[in-house]
Amino acid sequence: MFNRNAIAAAVIALGLGSAGAAIAQDKMPREAYKAEKDRIEAEYKAAKEKCDKLTGNAEDVCEVQAKGNRRIAEAELEARNKNTARAQEDVKKVRADVAYDVAKEKCDDLSGNAKDTCQKDAKAAHARAVSDVRASNTRADSTAASRDPAIARCDQLTGDARTSCLADARSKPVRP
Repeated sequence: MFNRNAIAAAVIALGLGSAGAAIAQDKMPREAYKAEKDRIEAEYKAAKEKCDKLTGNAEDVCEVQAKGNRRIAEAELEARNKNTARAQEDVKKVRADVAYDVAKEKCDDLSGNAKDTCQKDAKAAHARAVSDVRASNTRADSTAASRDPAIARCDQLTGDARTSCLADARSKPVRP
């Protein structure tokens, strides 16, 4: 009647605590996902309307910020939906990219050497932010790999395959 492996996997998943429960979560319901996408788009349109009341570079900066906020919100939605470390890393990368785009646009108010310096500073800040994202990901990967190679292999999977892999890896003793 019941598949013993499925029951064992369910019991193990329940016993993993909140971290395991977060990993085992299914994707967002389709209706909730669509509603959130619609909310993000409505916020973008409202922000864009506010930008239309501005002129010159202030309008350009406002529009870049509005588009950036939409990109960040969409990335966060995807991260909540996918519930993976890679999706969280993508959010950090999008945040860095948006900050860079806004900073570059603000530099357009300047001219000459001040503008060049502003653009170089923005580019350097972006490079540092992207480097920090990569470094934090590398640290997380090395920590997971040193903890247990079987669990580290599971981190490359998604959805049910990842959940099953983690349950299987955690049920076996850690190998040095």
